[in-house]
Amino acid sequence: MAKLRQCAIYGKGGIGKSTTTQNLVAGLAELGKKVMIVGCDPKADSTRLILHAKAQNSIMQMAADAGSVEDLELEDVLKVGYRDVKCVESGGPEPGVGCAGRGVITAINFLEEEGAYTDDLDFVFYDVLGDVVCGGFAMPIRENKAQEIYIVCSGEMMAMYAANNIAKGIVKYANSGGVRLAGLICNSRNTAREDELIMELAKQMGTHMIHFVPRDNVVQRAEIRRMTVIEYEPTAKQAQEYRDLANKIINNTNLVIPTPITMDELEELLMNFGLMEAEDESVVGKSAVEA
Repeated sequence: MAKLRQCAIYGKGGIGKSTTTQNLVAGLAELGKKVMIVGCDPKADSTRLILHAKAQNSIMQMAADAGSVEDLELEDVLKVGYRDVKCVESGGPEPGVGCAGRGVITAINFLEEEGAYTDDLDFVFYDVLGDVVCGGFAMPIRENKAQEIYIVCSGEMMAMYAANNIAKGIVKYANSGGVRLAGLICNSRNTAREDELIMELAKQMGTHMIHFVPRDNVVQRAEIRRMTVIEYEPTAKQAQEYRDLANKIINNTNLVIPTPITMDELEELLMNFGLMEAEDESVVGKSAVEA
């Protein structure tokens, strides 16, 4: 029996993490892999393209309605979508109330107790909110749930800043557990020399750019119909990009403890690629008032 691979996808908010995850998972499912997606974002939008739905009911919302998480059954929270992909959303509290990361902890514990991690699963993907800024969202790393971390980024400064921060989070827990950085996925924003830039960032962080996903409007057209590109337009060039990413992840053995770079090194990298002028130096990571 193949060992279950638990992967977490991190990245800056708005970088296209959930879209990339679902399109990648569609590629894996098309190849016959058994996959579960666990959405770890309070927005609960990590599974809608697989389920063709606006948003899946989350564990936290259903637990609140039912009285407690103990009042839920697995079939209440686990839905099956495109090519039998299992889908779960952890959800979170109302904005401004409590730590949304608690939803992640509650959800994963519930899924383990209720037997969601079945023997036939090949992959579990945790689609995790933004940056590692809160202990709850670090849970897939901290509790050794996910061994493989993929970071979605682009050639934009703040996306790279977030990727480097996430790498710091991986380092923090790598020595006490098996968590490793498995690579950067560049979700293109069509910035200058973007593929070269992310390959260089990856090199400096001790990892690799596992795939460069070009920008293509077919992704948005598919999303409007709540579908992945592979399902919506299987012959599209972009569908093949996601298949290529899926194959690269299947065959990926490049798992490392990363070497995050300093702010000075990040600024130097950006300046070398012409994305930051000398007068902009030391703006990265500072507040607007300081800058």
